[in-house]
Amino acid sequence: MNRTLLAVLTAVGVVTASCQQPALAEGVMATPDAAVKATETPGKKVAVFAGGCFWGIEAVFSHMKGVTSVVSGYHGGAKKDASYDQVGGGDTGHAEAVRVTYDPAKVRYDQLLRVFFAVGANPTQLNYQGPDHGTQYRNALVPTDKEQARVAAGYLAQLKRLDLWKRPLVTAVEPYKAFYPAESYHQDFMANNPDHGYIRRWDAPKVEALRRMFPDLYKPAFTRN
Repeated sequence: MNRTLLAVLTAVGVVTASCQQPALAEGVMATPDAAVKATETPGKKVAVFAGGCFWGIEAVFSHMKGVTSVVSGYHGGAKKDASYDQVGGGDTGHAEAVRVTYDPAKVRYDQLLRVFFAVGANPTQLNYQGPDHGTQYRNALVPTDKEQARVAAGYLAQLKRLDLWKRPLVTAVEPYKAFYPAESYHQDFMANNPDHGYIRRWDAPKVEALRRMFPDLYKPAFTRN
């Protein structure tokens, strides 16, 4: 469903907003600690995640300790068509994604993965998340170095063995190509638009689930760019 349309439906009461009911993120899962821990060199690291609408994924990672920047954008296609209007057609090769900069001394890559699968995205949904459908909403991990690739493969294999969702996992590991930041109005979207209908219905519950399930990793302040 188009996000603007969903916001309108929420506003008129066709869709119940999350502030009117217990905050429950779609597809929340009690994911385990990673068996394969990240061993990362000192200094800030960058990782890319695609998990449906980038507003919610940005919001989740922006509330994690050790994360210093989260940028919404596009990954997988070419620069010439890295715009919201073009990506929304679903035929550019891009996915809505976020680029996360983090300090591995405070939060490891495997911990980011655990949170991503717990509250960020449902790994059983192929080319959609919640109300958003199309290849631009695919679920993907995009490691930016060999250590992240090793840990991502290990965690995906672990989750598949555990069969927590009782349905096949379709999350892909995609090679890093280039990341193109989205338009300025998409950045820090939840912080700037807390009462937006889509945010209230789909994304605020994800942040609440992060707070509830990962109190040691959660921070109340939103990391703004």
